[in-house]
Amino acid sequence: MATILNFPAKSQPLKPYFNPNPSIQNPSIPSKSLHFSLSSSQSLSPKTRLLNLISDQNRGLKTQKDPELRSQIIDAIDSLAELGSGSTTTDNSLSGTWRMLWTTEKEQLFIIQNAYLFGTKTGDVLQVIDVDNLKLNNVITFPPSGVFFVRSTIEIASNQRVDFRFTSAVLRTKDWEVPLPPFGQGWFESVYLDDDIRVAKDIRGDYLVVDRAPYEWKE
Repeated sequence: MATILNFPAKSQPLKPYFNPNPSIQNPSIPSKSLHFSLSSSQSLSPKTRLLNLISDQNRGLKTQKDPELRSQIIDAIDSLAELGSGSTTTDNSLSGTWRMLWTTEKEQLFIIQNAYLFGTKTGDVLQVIDVDNLKLNNVITFPPSGVFFVRSTIEIASNQRVDFRFTSAVLRTKDWEVPLPPFGQGWFESVYLDDDIRVAKDIRGDYLVVDRAPYEWKE
């Protein structure tokens, strides 16, 4: 789900969940999974193979310059989608705070890469979903107190598809808050979901891999 913004912000490390060095793999993925051969990765489970492939990709920034690896990641996603085929991923198991591990969405990757231009760094990028109340927040954090989030309403369209419509957006720091107009709608399909991760495809053909954050984000 695309978000585009220009803003000032201040930077301090977010603790304990923000990785202050984007060149290092996502902290939620064990570093021991970084080193593997292509042949050995093929024999792993689709989930393990996917996590191995994305572990050092800086949430997708490095993959943009490596089409061969991108193809391998999407192949692993398709394998997981086969495992999840026919399952229901739009019930209460979808609710929670989901933290982005990897994506192909160019707008979010642009913000992650260029936040330093505004004197800050990008912290966790989140989807916060409440199925019971049909709400979705897309959240980009800027430590220590900056955040940009887009509120949406959702409708359950099928056993795996969720339709959403943006209703409002807010850019907030500790000292000020700027409301922004809503700007879009679409859908995403959670093609695989378990106790640890979720894999989604969206209306634009982008991919998203998220894990369950070890905390709850609230406005």
